Amino acid sequence: MSSSLIVRSTLPRSLAHRAARTPALPQVAVRFASEATYVPGGPVYKGTVNDPTTFPTPSKSHGSYHWAFERLLSAGLVPLTAATFVTSGTNYPILDGILGVSLVMHSHIGFDAIFTDYVHKRKFPILGPTVSWGLRAATVGVLVGVYQFNTNDIGLTELIAKVWSA
Repeated sequence: MSSSLIVRSTLPRSLAHRAARTPALPQVAVRFASEATYVPGGPVYKGTVNDPTTFPTPSKSHGSYHWAFERLLSAGLVPLTAATFVTSGTNYPILDGILGVSLVMHSHIGFDAIFTDYVHKRKFPILGPTVSWGLRAATVGVLVGVYQFNTNDIGLTELIAKVWSA
């Protein structure tokens, strides 16, 4: 279909005649069109849709063992939380420390799953690794803070008990 036919069928006659008389917009040359093509939503990948994808190398830490560890950690937090609040955190500081580390690791695994799904390094080659390393740095910082709070202050369980009763 020609563009004039489309214009004539969709616009009133007076506007269609004006549009047919005006010249089309000149084509603008893109200066570095051969380097990268802009596509809304991300970069252009090499190959076609029929090319096979590259799979990561097998690793036990990212396979079924990783999934089993996540489930055991999540299921283990329920009795661990109940045990630390039944017993006082000051009487059992090891239990308070295990709760602190378990909560931080559970949060780290959850945020890592979010970043892996939505900010993956294939689509965001700079932002993806930056966010991943930022999460690792924040996790180490929080672990140091939890350790300092449990050893030099009242501890995580006592803090939650005081906030709960306030």
